[in-house]
Amino acid sequence: MKIAVLLGGSSPERFVSIASGRGIINALRDFGHDVTAVDPALGNDQIPEADLLSQGVGTIPPTQEILKKLSHKNYLSSVDSRLFDNVELAFIILHGKWGEDGIIQSLLELRSIPYTGSGVMASAIAMDKVMSKKLFSHHGTPTPDWVDYRKNSSVRSSSIKERISKIGYPNVVKPNDQGSSVAITIVKDESGLDHALDEAEKFSETVLVEKYIEGAELTVGILGDEPLPVIEIRPHDGFYDYEHKYTKGRTDYLAPAPIEKSFALELQELALKTFKSLGCRTFGRVDFKVGRDHVPYCLEVNTIPGMTETSLVPKAAAAAGISFSEVVKRIVELSLEGK
Repeated sequence: MKIAVLLGGSSPERFVSIASGRGIINALRDFGHDVTAVDPALGNDQIPEADLLSQGVGTIPPTQEILKKLSHKNYLSSVDSRLFDNVELAFIILHGKWGEDGIIQSLLELRSIPYTGSGVMASAIAMDKVMSKKLFSHHGTPTPDWVDYRKNSSVRSSSIKERISKIGYPNVVKPNDQGSSVAITIVKDESGLDHALDEAEKFSETVLVEKYIEGAELTVGILGDEPLPVIEIRPHDGFYDYEHKYTKGRTDYLAPAPIEKSFALELQELALKTFKSLGCRTFGRVDFKVGRDHVPYCLEVNTIPGMTETSLVPKAAAAAGISFSEVVKRIVELSLEGK
């Protein structure tokens, strides 16, 4: 089968996407597929695959200077080019904006090219943290209290700070539509609020301020209709930020998580229910914090989770006895069902 692996992109998660794509490309080729690596941020000016895949993740996201050299406008020319002639499946591993938010999915649908993962609407909803939280609440999934605002309409107004004070401190400030913990700040008191809001506004028009839940960080991978074993995430210090996610040795992953079997089953059921409540399909990951009240609060649903060697879905699959290659194979098969 001719498969185009879409990786890289122009979001702050560019390097993570490339690392994810590297393993996927190797697995697909081992199964005998005709695979082409495509970075849509480069348009028709693709670089040699070896040069593209050699870019490492590093401990910090790409700088604004690096990202300014790329353009999400190139996604149009890329998908409309001969790069996608005769492609039977697009394997999307573009993390973050313009890859995980329904944009690239829409372009592929215009060319009638099947693709992996969730559809346009579910991708857009899951990427929008505020909209996701509204649906979590509607469907009965606990989620931390929050405040959100659009920076061009109400930035720094006294009413916003008053609303934030009602959810209390500490809280978590984050861009509404980014991943990999980009520009996320835990704010201990009001003195740190302005700086945190400044950082979040660099990456999103909408800022989310969420009540900080102190407790265990747990995540559940989803493969088809199967919730994978629960993983507990324990960063060695601080919180599970970009550096802790992509630096070996900075975080411990307990798979399966050391929790009661009955609670693990409850969490898996809640994760699958939440995943489906957003209309998601094929594969993904649902993240939780379990508070001192023992309530599992859902933070977000990831529709294109990382697939690097330190990523959570491959670790969860391994705990269930499913190899990385088998995960990739199942994603392909599930994505083609009904096509």
